[in-house]
Amino acid sequence: MTTMQNGAYEAFRSIDVPEEKAVKAAAALSKRDDDVGILKADMSLLKWMMGFVLAFQIDIFLKMFIH
Repeated sequence: MTTMQNGAYEAFRSIDVPEEKAVKAAAALSKRDDDVGILKADMSLLKWMMGFVLAFQIDIFLKMFIH
């Protein structure tokens, strides 16, 4: 178990959750963390793409009125 999973496992065990359920809950929290990491990476890519599109549109706008 990772540190976060271990902490979640210990928290569940401290409130008398059965060991099997505590392990499953800690594993589910770890899966959620992995999914959040993937979403953050995708969001970073989308931010770069939107920045490029915005810069391209500003460039076209300026060329239309300056030319």
